[in-house]
Amino acid sequence: MLNLYSTILPERLNMADLGCSSGPNAVRQIHEIMDFIDEKRRQLGRTSPEFHCFLNDLPGNDFNTVFKGLPVFYEKFIAGVPGSFYGRLFPRSSLHLVVSSTSLHWLSQVPVGLHSGTNAHLNKGRLYISKTSPPGVLRSYLEQFQLDFSAFLMSRSQEIIIGGCMVLTLIGRKSADSSSDECCFQWDLLANALMDMVHEDLIEEEKVDSLNIPLYCPSPEELMHVIEMEGSFAIDHLETIEVEYNTSDDNDDDNDGNDMRGHQVAKTFRVVTEPMLSEHFGSGEIMDDLFYRYGEYLQEYFTRNKGAKLISVLVSMVRKG
Repeated sequence: MLNLYSTILPERLNMADLGCSSGPNAVRQIHEIMDFIDEKRRQLGRTSPEFHCFLNDLPGNDFNTVFKGLPVFYEKFIAGVPGSFYGRLFPRSSLHLVVSSTSLHWLSQVPVGLHSGTNAHLNKGRLYISKTSPPGVLRSYLEQFQLDFSAFLMSRSQEIIIGGCMVLTLIGRKSADSSSDECCFQWDLLANALMDMVHEDLIEEEKVDSLNIPLYCPSPEELMHVIEMEGSFAIDHLETIEVEYNTSDDNDDDNDGNDMRGHQVAKTFRVVTEPMLSEHFGSGEIMDDLFYRYGEYLQEYFTRNKGAKLISVLVSMVRKG
């Protein structure tokens, strides 16, 4: 980004944050970039460019909450752009920088091919890729990710100027095995909690069997493969980032000193997944019961795997000429 700014020295810098959501960190990346560029322009003796920032998410996102939380200094030059980032969102060659954080692991749809010829569910009792998933399930998820990520790159290649930058962070894995615990244990444990409720006749087994989460956690190699095949961007930097689930807060332990990470992670997971789960299984007490059970499963998991980490893949790219 510094090379781009130092070379072009634009009077107006157009940036887009794709999949911004509406939480407290919705515009954090954009703020950090603005501060970074402002510091560099001071060093170069330049006047500050006008920052034109576009915040994108699906039409159902609460953009009003995002705008209310913006610092007054930036309000004038920020606009919301509803729509799917798997298609075109902006005019041709209109952006200098695109960022996306923890969004691109969500797929555009549930992968096709998760049913047999008789329409039977291939991934019964599971919500996502698992050690028990047939090879066809793993293949369907990978193929859907490749289609989606390629479509994303093609759209951005038309919108970003030559030499422009794109920085993406998404939940991923280090292992070549897409059923690795690195990215699947959360969904396995949630499925276990659901199946416990099935066995207690609280929910229907068919509803669990028919639910497949539209998500894929890629490895760096899988990301690199799609980027190279699409061909519009050159990889500038690619790395994995590991963050411990232990947040080191005083609240991680209860009064007896017991680790409370499981229920904390369950609460975070609930914020993200409850809309799709409640639509499928029902809301209210069912969700309360489910996520309490899920927290208990996570407690047990973290007790056995104290070094468990959340893995993200970060890649920065430059638009080729």
